[in-house]
Amino acid sequence: MDRIEAMEAFVAVADLKGFAPAARKLRLSPSAVTRLVAALEERVGARLLQRTTRSVALTDIGEHYLARARRILADVEEAEGAARAERTRPSGHLVVSAPLMFGRLHVNPLMSEYLRRYPDVTGELRLSDRPVNLIEEGVDVAVRIGHLPDSSVVAKNVGDMYRVVVASPEYLARRGEPASPSDLRVHDIIQCSALLPSNEWRFMQDGRPLRVAIAPRYTTNSAEAGVWHAEQGGGLTMVLAYQALDAIRDGRLRLVLRPFELPPRPIHLVYPASRLLSAKVRAFVDLTVETCDWRFSAR
Repeated sequence: MDRIEAMEAFVAVADLKGFAPAARKLRLSPSAVTRLVAALEERVGARLLQRTTRSVALTDIGEHYLARARRILADVEEAEGAARAERTRPSGHLVVSAPLMFGRLHVNPLMSEYLRRYPDVTGELRLSDRPVNLIEEGVDVAVRIGHLPDSSVVAKNVGDMYRVVVASPEYLARRGEPASPSDLRVHDIIQCSALLPSNEWRFMQDGRPLRVAIAPRYTTNSAEAGVWHAEQGGGLTMVLAYQALDAIRDGRLRLVLRPFELPPRPIHLVYPASRLLSAKVRAFVDLTVETCDWRFSAR
């Protein structure tokens, strides 16, 4: 048994939660992957995976072994990469995922500059507000706003983002400015459901989290539509700061309830766990840090 090949098969099955998808990734037959994992379990003298007819799950021993196997495979990959070249020129196909509006406004210009600098790379930008599975969907690096529950990825902090409440000067002159979150009950509310799927807004008051129920007059799954309606005097809306930044700077919208804002949410670049980055991904991360000011406070 080739232990490295067996570890690769085990990690692929654990990542993709099945022998068939692991076989497709490794370009092996499902039976070959099954044999490799079985041989590995025999060698370590313990069951690493719990199999049923419908699913594959890690055992407790498998959880611990997986972390060590990842480190070993990363070391092998790093050693092989160092043997080929200390650093290679970025090349190949780079797939980047980003939230829809943020990607259009901020990641698309970054991709354009990246492709200008690295002519041997072809690029693909996928814009979607749903979280993507990097491995299953073939994504090299993703931009994510918010805290990260997924420990199977490497994250590089590249900025932060506030949630803000805004309204037009015309609306505030007509209806008055809310002094506290409790005043929202007497205002017209524009709900951006892609950002806040439930009918409540969250704030901080006296150092403690505060949830306020809202009754939206207008609901949309598009932050752009919500911001536009707010500019027309349609009411108060809560969005991420970058979504209203131009309107705030131009005076079309004003910030309200600023003392009650939540702490900022981080912006990360995330990529699959490995201590050896490909040159194309490393170059993208370095370019982001070098050229992008993604600290959006709207203050």
